[in-house]
Amino acid sequence: MEQRTDATAFLERQHEEIRRLFNQVQQAGAEDKAEAFQCLVRLLAVHETAEEEVLHPAARRAGGGEAVAEARLAEESAAKQQLADLEEMGPTAPEFDEALAAFRAEVDRHAANEEAEEFPLVRASTDADTRAAMAEQLEAAEAIAPTHPHPHGPEGALGNLVVGPFVAIADRVHDAMRGN
Repeated sequence: MEQRTDATAFLERQHEEIRRLFNQVQQAGAEDKAEAFQCLVRLLAVHETAEEEVLHPAARRAGGGEAVAEARLAEESAAKQQLADLEEMGPTAPEFDEALAAFRAEVDRHAANEEAEEFPLVRASTDADTRAAMAEQLEAAEAIAPTHPHPHGPEGALGNLVVGPFVAIADRVHDAMRGN
């Protein structure tokens, strides 16, 4: 019998990958830091977009989930701005390491909040088949998500669905031109 992926387990694995990438950026030498940072930027951008499209709406539908989803969206909005600022600053800037450490603390807090508050709501309000379908939706959303933060773009599922594909195409063209 095939074991299907659960959406919350999928996101928890990505949280671990994000932590690993933060470590890689923080430990990288000058020649490897930019590449490691771009991997982190890309994963954070697609991860948060997918959560906005799939996870947060599911949490809103759960009893008591509206406030939890709104709090996570507020954290993500702040994180998009911080990540955009870090990307503009670049890993060679003297203040980059300190700013990255502060950003990492916020991302870690956000992931812990999701794992402690939002994931239990989703697990309690959905069955295994629904969570498996959500995992597939997360993967699909990530495949077409923007690869860079866009803090001034629309937030939430509807905004991502309307504007996201156009921004994603622009991001991917930009990435290709830069060799990312």
